[in-house]
Amino acid sequence: MVKGRIHSIETCGTVDGPGIRYVIFMQGCQLRCAYCHNPDTWDLHGGKTISVDEIVEDIKRNIPYMKASHGGVTVTGGEPTLQTEFCTELFKKLKMMEIHTALDTSGFVDLDKVEKLMQYIDLVLLDIKHIDDNEHMKLTGVSNKKTLNFAEYLSEKNKPVWIRHVIVQGITDDIDEIEKLAEYVSTLKNVEKVEILPYHKMGVYKYDALGIPYKLKGINPPDTKKIEEIKEVFRKRNLKVV
Repeated sequence: MVKGRIHSIETCGTVDGPGIRYVIFMQGCQLRCAYCHNPDTWDLHGGKTISVDEIVEDIKRNIPYMKASHGGVTVTGGEPTLQTEFCTELFKKLKMMEIHTALDTSGFVDLDKVEKLMQYIDLVLLDIKHIDDNEHMKLTGVSNKKTLNFAEYLSEKNKPVWIRHVIVQGITDDIDEIEKLAEYVSTLKNVEKVEILPYHKMGVYKYDALGIPYKLKGINPPDTKKIEEIKEVFRKRNLKVV
């Protein structure tokens, strides 16, 4: 019986893929993004151990409203690809039930470890944190090379992708860097849309509770004008952006 470490479950998600989603938050992440609002998912040994079969039984109770809204199941985190065996087995069973599947990931993965998993995924939500490798390292603690390699792999496979990019003042909002990111995304042939996500402070209280220093103190969410300016950069390249 395949089991995974689960942080939490949201049964009526509306922001992690099309329609109403059953969203599974996995434990464990190798990145330490300065703006992460789920630092309680970082520890791979946290959360609750749950089997694939238990999750599937719970999902079955939610099928009517998922199907009615053209929704499905999204696995996020943390970083779900750290628990590849669990995700592969879960998605395999969901595809047998004709349920739409989505993977929300940073793309910090080794391709040989996710090739089987990709067979059962309908949509990838890929978060490109920063297009510049040095800035990505400062922001997350790791290089962006694996993420970009994964993006190109998905393009070659023509796997549908939504690109996500979080806008933080003074860190990810430089227009020259946004231009580079938009140019890069325009070279990928499988991007259905780009989601520009304003930085928010909703997870700050968790850092205090966990005793973790919060790196973005004093930084406020970007204003609407800046977000629209950034979106326009992507629109100029004929990319759908929201």
